Amino acid sequence: MDFTLPFATYVMLALTLLFILNVLMRWNKNPLKNFPPGPKGFPLIGNLFDINLKKLHESYIELSKIYGPVFSIQLGPKRIVVLAGYKTVKDALVNHADEFGARAQMPIFNKTDEGYGLILSNGENWKAMRRFTITTLRDFGMGKNTMEQKIMDECDHLKESFASFNGTPFDDAIILNASVANILISILFGNRMDYEDPSFIRLLCLVNEYARLLGSPMVTIFNIFPSLGFLPGSHKTVLRNVNEMYKFAKSRIVETRKTLDENDQRNFLDAFFLRQIQEEENTASYFHDRNLLTVVKNLFLAGMETTSTTLRWGLLLMMKYPDIQEKVHNEIFAVIGSAQPNYNHRLEMPYTNAVIHEIQRFGDVTPLALPHETSADVHFKGYFIPKGTVIIPLLSSVLRDETQFDDIDEFNPNNFLDSEGNFVKKEAFMPFSAGRRVCAGETLARMELFIFFTSLLQKFSFRPPPGVTNIDLTAVTGVTNSPVPHKICAFSRD
Repeated sequence: MDFTLPFATYVMLALTLLFILNVLMRWNKNPLKNFPPGPKGFPLIGNLFDINLKKLHESYIELSKIYGPVFSIQLGPKRIVVLAGYKTVKDALVNHADEFGARAQMPIFNKTDEGYGLILSNGENWKAMRRFTITTLRDFGMGKNTMEQKIMDECDHLKESFASFNGTPFDDAIILNASVANILISILFGNRMDYEDPSFIRLLCLVNEYARLLGSPMVTIFNIFPSLGFLPGSHKTVLRNVNEMYKFAKSRIVETRKTLDENDQRNFLDAFFLRQIQEEENTASYFHDRNLLTVVKNLFLAGMETTSTTLRWGLLLMMKYPDIQEKVHNEIFAVIGSAQPNYNHRLEMPYTNAVIHEIQRFGDVTPLALPHETSADVHFKGYFIPKGTVIIPLLSSVLRDETQFDDIDEFNPNNFLDSEGNFVKKEAFMPFSAGRRVCAGETLARMELFIFFTSLLQKFSFRPPPGVTNIDLTAVTGVTNSPVPHKICAFSRD
């Protein structure tokens, strides 16, 4: 039997081998002059073996210790740039806001948002949605007494729910999610939902699972290699969850539109509907239902998950450090007494204010932020970063910057107090990011955190369940850092 191959086949095999060898030789040679340094990777997969996909932020912090505050890493075919430390992140996001202000287009987000909405869009669409959202949130009370009253009213429902357990252990996750979500729901739709409503509970569970799975290894792999999307995994669960969230939002949009009164703006949806009517002759208008649907999802996800997770960290830390809990309660009693806390009270309560800020710093709820992208070629810190490069502002490295905070791995309210006990504002306090992409709901979140936290500490003493002697402060990492599942006991101080 003749196994001789045609000459042309040998030529093709030789050329293929030379091509592969060329790729292997050139893989780690950076074709860009002065591109940020980084570890050498393998062909096709890059540096996947150099990072922990379950805790990317920790891997990036370790790499920054080797390669500096501006370094690159290869994830599949893409080389991304990571920014670490307060000075570097601030310089990029604030001083070079235009160049670093675009939102990176990630496959999972392209599937869910399709470039629409507020958080994951770019260009004129993003500008139009952001202007409208911030203006409308202000119109409906963000930063004003009307919003403060909504939060206080919701606090009453939350305290009733906590009190119903009569000091027995319970999981506070869904309850806190519900109370914070109700603030957004009242703004978006004009009414709150009952904590026991099955559709509400289902929605909250979808959001929780979405936040957890969005940072999962399989979603990361899908973002790197979208061609592997046919494989089973958490990326498919994320897409199903988002579709179900959209279904809920669509039903509320349809219901609200039926009762629209152009002379009576009741909520965010009404304001958007009226803007649609005003621009109905404009074929290039951004005020269409696809944008509305995505903005509603964006606001609900961003406005609920991070704030409720921060509150969960707060109550867990108060159980861990009962002496700090008592100092907070004593300050509340001295300044407010039994009256309802309001946002202005923070100016008279430096210790409580410091504790809340330290909860946000220690909890490190959004360690990576959402990826940015360079909108133009930029020379930064002696490096050249071309247009279209994915940028990771490592917020975790800012909140744990040793040049800005003491005892970075410990819970220490003194990070926000001077020697005389006065509250100290720190520029490196960036839990809401900074620059053009700073959280649109930062003012609302700050108000919610202060009023919810002080109202709960005023009313209850928080203790671990009987028999629990060690409070676990390990974080469960998804797109957010959340506490491990746990139960708390809330004892009324009345």
